[in-house]
Amino acid sequence: MKNKFEKNFTDQGYKMNYKKYKGISFLKNRVFQFKIELQEITPLIWRRILVPSEYNFWDLHVAIQDSMGWLDYHLHHFEIKGKGKRNVTHIGIPDFDGLPDLQEVCPGWEIPVTAYFNDLGIEAQYIYDYGDDWWHRIKLEGYIYREKNTKYPVCTDGERACPPEDCGGVDGYYRVIDALSDPKHNDHSGRKRWVGRNWDPDKFDKNDVKFDDPYKRWRKAFSLR
Repeated sequence: MKNKFEKNFTDQGYKMNYKKYKGISFLKNRVFQFKIELQEITPLIWRRILVPSEYNFWDLHVAIQDSMGWLDYHLHHFEIKGKGKRNVTHIGIPDFDGLPDLQEVCPGWEIPVTAYFNDLGIEAQYIYDYGDDWWHRIKLEGYIYREKNTKYPVCTDGERACPPEDCGGVDGYYRVIDALSDPKHNDHSGRKRWVGRNWDPDKFDKNDVKFDDPYKRWRKAFSLR
């Protein structure tokens, strides 16, 4: 493995190194506005969030999870080619064993968002759960001035509920919808119990979004490393 993250692979195992960034000077008093769209499902499931400009890609991952309504049970990565970059980079949770045959995924907690989202309109693909394969389009829409007494990240808008975790991807999601929409369906009662009585595919309230501390989640996820 010949890249700048090769130093993470030591005789004692993979070296974890979570970094916070001061950010670029002109962005110091601003936040990034991102739009998140879940692919291959109609009507569209989407969110709009504001995140601190000093975020790294792990932090952005946590904000996406929390705003969408995912439970962060599975692996993820971003696929992105920033302005001035030659190749698409995969950023997320690396292979801690450094196996040569696996696709290289760079550690998101060591890469600032500004390294790739370095111009308005830049997009990335965000893939969550390699079994269900949920693909999201992430777009940098703007640099917004921070408001006083506002704690970021913030979800400002969105539509429709996130699919239930582990429902089987896009096809499984539509099977759930079909079963729930037809009281005579053989699986109607079972699916209703499984998703919970409060889950409504058309319901989303931005005020219900609660954002976790990304560093605390990082420590919890990798505390044994």
